[in-house]
Amino acid sequence: MSDEVKRMLEQVHPGITTFDFEGRDTPCIILDPKKYENIRAKVDAQPFSVNTDLNILQDGMGNVFVEVVLTFSIGNVSEKFLVNAKTDLKFFETLANTSMIVLNSPESQFGEDNVIAIQLPRPEKAHDALEIIKSALIPRNQ
Repeated sequence: MSDEVKRMLEQVHPGITTFDFEGRDTPCIILDPKKYENIRAKVDAQPFSVNTDLNILQDGMGNVFVEVVLTFSIGNVSEKFLVNAKTDLKFFETLANTSMIVLNSPESQFGEDNVIAIQLPRPEKAHDALEIIKSALIPRNQ
């Protein structure tokens, strides 16, 4: 394993999961409770949009990482999360199906307490990203 892959693995966000949200398997990013409350305080009870970028990083050897960048239109909030696509492929599959990401706190009950639900403005980005991720997960040197 290269030093770069090891470095990336150390930066992977640990709170990547999916859960049943209103009857649909939905991708979820679990945030530190303090960070989650900070974001909620800045966007609660206000209309906002979120620009969502999926930056795919691959090494041609089957290692794929995705930098999920969420930039909120209000509150000067921008968050980056590194996801290991090899271990969290289901996150991207459900993202392509739902076109939604949910932010939550580990102190909340999934789907029961308030969550921050983000609808992707361009759902085709999730479909395109999933196809790139799947093809990149196959090592080129086989």
